[in-house]
Amino acid sequence: MGRFWDKFRGSRYPDSGATPLPVADLRAALLALNGSDVPFVVRDAQPEEQADLVAEWRIAEPAWQTFFVRSQLDRQIRIRMRLVPGKREVRALDEQWEVTWVGNTTKVPTLGKYSRGSTTTISKQWTYERGPDGRRRRVETFSFDSREMKNPLRKTVLGAGWNWRGGVFNL
Repeated sequence: MGRFWDKFRGSRYPDSGATPLPVADLRAALLALNGSDVPFVVRDAQPEEQADLVAEWRIAEPAWQTFFVRSQLDRQIRIRMRLVPGKREVRALDEQWEVTWVGNTTKVPTLGKYSRGSTTTISKQWTYERGPDGRRRRVETFSFDSREMKNPLRKTVLGAGWNWRGGVFNL
């Protein structure tokens, strides 16, 4: 039953024979993922976050408008990571908040959704426009995939010889 839950939660293990790096080197490798070419930031966690490191990606999806109402979804995705040196594993918990901003002239936040666990979020938006041949075609205007943040984190952890334990946040 253990392998089923590992797959369900998104846990991964390094290649056999991989030499685990010390916790300080793993932390430095995860913080080194920051840069201008990545759409997320890895930072030290605040005490109230109950983690060692946090990776954050805030997304503001393009606004849509009907005759009377303009709306925009604001989404925050965060991965809290706890480093467990005794087991050579990183316990990761995905969290996501969605807030919809509705209003004509003044935007007011409406109740959003909150989810946590091992999640994958994909969001795409398209519009229709005329192509060079005059035919209508669908053009992607917005794309987001949470794996663009999680995969580099997981790859760094596994490359350091540590286990990635997804959806678990126990002490």
